Amino acid sequence: MAQEHSTTLRRISDSNLTVTFADEDIRDRIVLDRHGEKIGTVSDLIIDNGEARVRFLEVASGGIMGIGETKVLIPVDAVTCITDEAVQVDQTREHVAGAPAYDPTLTGRPYWEGVYSYYGYGPYWMPGYVYPMYPRQMF
Repeated sequence: MAQEHSTTLRRISDSNLTVTFADEDIRDRIVLDRHGEKIGTVSDLIIDNGEARVRFLEVASGGIMGIGETKVLIPVDAVTCITDEAVQVDQTREHVAGAPAYDPTLTGRPYWEGVYSYYGYGPYWMPGYVYPMYPRQMF
């Protein structure tokens, strides 16, 4: 049986937390798929209030100056590399494009499980979960 964990996740921009070292803040970096194709840009980080850990990247694509853009979530488990300019994930651009659009009003465990499941990862509250190498503890 899974341990009972809080599913209170929110954008870091909506919290009082800040990234410890500004050069490690990955917001506004380009997101590349496993083939190096651009997916979008990290628009925010979705954090777990209880453990102060990043759980998802909020990735924006399309639109002009924020108008008409689509936002999706990608679990941090998908991150394979972070450079000064980009964040690379182990997913394809097409797969990410097919992800459900991010809806900040949906905050229950079934929603988060659905996002993890779409990308093929188990949720962080499951027994045996190991926090991924990227990103490091940032707060």
